[in-house]
Amino acid sequence: MAQEQEQKVERTLVLLKPDALVRGFAGKITARFEEAALKIVGVKMKQMDAEFTRRHYFDLEERLGAEVYEFTARFMQQGPVIALVLEGFDAIATVRKIVGSTYPNAAPAGTIRGDFSHYSKAASVASGKAVANLVHASGNAEEAQQEVELWFDKDELHDYRTLAEIYTY
Repeated sequence: MAQEQEQKVERTLVLLKPDALVRGFAGKITARFEEAALKIVGVKMKQMDAEFTRRHYFDLEERLGAEVYEFTARFMQQGPVIALVLEGFDAIATVRKIVGSTYPNAAPAGTIRGDFSHYSKAASVASGKAVANLVHASGNAEEAQQEVELWFDKDELHDYRTLAEIYTY
């Protein structure tokens, strides 16, 4: 009999990027997470300046190059973003599954990116613009912790019980 992996309650950061806001998808995207029984424990709207963008994407230039960082920084600074801290069992992997592939053209139907966008890496390169993929989601537990701490003070995060927790916790 295979030993089941212990699931734990996690917190993760999601950003609704400027393209999600200008296209009017904030409610639809947030609903996807709530429908999956993820709990919103923090929310705020912020205009990212150059310094904050550098802090959030601190390793992007090193990982993917200066050009990708510049595309991304310009994109993220063109309008406000909505930051959410979501909580739930296996929240990081669950959010990433709901969001879909980084490149929307490769994201399956039923995911946020697969349903609401079609942008590709080739389109990004050809246009000289960042990939318009609607959301940012923390990639792993370490990243989630760093990002939540960057975006939210402890007193901005809230504990409460949802009806879904009666069945899941």
